[in-house]
Amino acid sequence: MNGQFVISLDFEKFWGVFDSAASNGGYMENLENVDIVIDRLLQLSNTYQIKLTFSTVGLLFNKNKEEFISNIPSSCPSYKLDKHNPYPLINSINKSEEEEKKYFGYRALQKIADHDQHEIGTHTYSHYYCLEEGQTLEQFNADLKMAIKVAENFGIDLQSIVFPRNQVNPAYLISCYNHGIKSYRGYENHSIYKPNAKEKTTNPLLRILRLADAYINITGRHTYKLEELKSNTIINLPSSRFFRPYSKTLKTLEPLKVLRITKAMKKAAIKGELFHLWWHPHNFGKHIDENFYNLEKVFKTFQQLSKDYDFTSSTMTDLAKKLNL
Repeated sequence: MNGQFVISLDFEKFWGVFDSAASNGGYMENLENVDIVIDRLLQLSNTYQIKLTFSTVGLLFNKNKEEFISNIPSSCPSYKLDKHNPYPLINSINKSEEEEKKYFGYRALQKIADHDQHEIGTHTYSHYYCLEEGQTLEQFNADLKMAIKVAENFGIDLQSIVFPRNQVNPAYLISCYNHGIKSYRGYENHSIYKPNAKEKTTNPLLRILRLADAYINITGRHTYKLEELKSNTIINLPSSRFFRPYSKTLKTLEPLKVLRITKAMKKAAIKGELFHLWWHPHNFGKHIDENFYNLEKVFKTFQQLSKDYDFTSSTMTDLAKKLNL
C-alpha cells in the first residue's frame, strides 16, 4: 500500500479546556475564533484535496440549553477531582450559539458534513478522561452511547475515536469496538508521550522535552508500517506529531517545526508508511494567519509527495477500511 497521510483534529471548543486555566482569560480569543478556523481549514483542505477527521466532543452537537440538559448520559463520571466533570457548567449556558459560540458546534458541524471528503468522529461525549481516578467502564459506556446518539440524530455514523488528552485506556478499547468504532488514535511510541492522568502530565521536564521535540528530532520520525497496524478488532492509528501552534516567542524556530513535520511526511511517502498529524482547531484561534501560513507549507509538501510517491490523504475511517481489505 502507498503511504498514507492522516490528519485528526480534536474539535472541542470550551469543553476541551473547561477544567484548565485556558477556560478563561487570555485564551478566550482562541475559543471564540474556532468557527473562523474551521472555515479556513475547509477552504484550504479543499484547495489541496486533503481529508480531515474532526474528532468531535459530543456536547458540541447540542443546539441549546434544553438539549444539553436532555442529553445527559444515564451514568456520569464520578471523577475523584470534581473539576473534571463538565455537567455542572451546563447551568451557566443561557445564550444562543450565535451569542456564545464557545459552547456550541452545531453550525460548524453542518459545514463539515457538507464536505463529503471529511469525517466526523468522536472525542467522547463529555471530553471523558479514561485514565482519571474515580470514573468507571460503565460510565464510559454511557458517555459513548450518548456520543453515538447525538451523532446519529445529526446523520453521522461514528466509526473513529480520539481519546481526550490521549488517555488511551486499553480496557476500554473492546467497548469502543463493540459500539462500532473501527479505529482510534494512539500515542507516539516513546516514554515522553505515554498518557497518564492529567495531574501526572505536568512534570516540567516532560513538557520541556515535548516542546523541544517539536523543533528537533529527539524521539524519531514516528511513521508506521501499515502492515503492522492491521487488527482483527479496533485499529490503532498512532499519532506521529502534534502540530504546535505558532509561537511569537519562538518565531525564529517556526521553520524548524514545519521541517520536522515535512521530513517525516517524506519518509512515510517514500517507505509507504503512515504519518498522522493532529492538533485542536482552537490552537489556531490566535495568530490565525501565521498558523495557516505554516499549515499551507505542510499541505504543499503533501501535494508534491502525492505527485512523486502517490502519498494519499485518508480519514481515520478510510484508512481503517483499507487496512481491513
